[in-house]
Amino acid sequence: MELNLIQKISVWIIPVIFAITLHEAAHGYIAKFFGDKTAWMLGRVTLNPFKHIDPVGTILVPLSILLLSKVLGGGFILFGWAKPVPVNFGALRNPKRDMLWVAAAGPAANLFMAILWALIIRLGISLGDSYTQPLALMGAAGIFINAVLMALNLLPLPPLDGGRIAVSLLPGRYAYRFAQIEPYGFYILLALMFIGWLGLILSPLLMLVIVITGAFSGLGHAEIATLIQIITS
Repeated sequence: MELNLIQKISVWIIPVIFAITLHEAAHGYIAKFFGDKTAWMLGRVTLNPFKHIDPVGTILVPLSILLLSKVLGGGFILFGWAKPVPVNFGALRNPKRDMLWVAAAGPAANLFMAILWALIIRLGISLGDSYTQPLALMGAAGIFINAVLMALNLLPLPPLDGGRIAVSLLPGRYAYRFAQIEPYGFYILLALMFIGWLGLILSPLLMLVIVITGAFSGLGHAEIATLIQIITS
């Protein structure tokens, strides 16, 4: 089964927008919980996607990837980003400790959403033929984009969430030195992608997310993987 471009956009648009925006809203909510109200005062602790959408990262980049995948053929990894939620780590009650929970909130939100999308696949199956295919494909897109964002953000590389988690866990002197990598983090990420290592690094965690979502929803991980193959081909 092969989807045309309009079908691909229809399947991906809602999962991508909510995967990116809820990831950012989770950061703001946990920051507020631990004492920093910066995002709250700016209206960023909300499920309203329009508060988080970045025209380039949320719309242009994912749409360009979909277009290129259709023109060039073959599989692809869809990704994007929203406007980062501002966090004043100095305003947290215990900045070094609480940084861990603020950073982990985004990937945790993605895992939660991946499970919800797996349950939507189950819902589509239970509703019958008219709903099974569209809900199954959209659910697979939701699992995949959330798994990618979770795995990518957990890389221990500042300024990604995994980098901030590492800074929180390292002893003070080493944490300071590790944090100095942040200006070069994006270039390191591009280098990993260019030499083909990024996919190898992310694959085990992507499979783990698929297994977890299957366990919660009662779907077989092979079934989920097959649906993902359809929407990424």
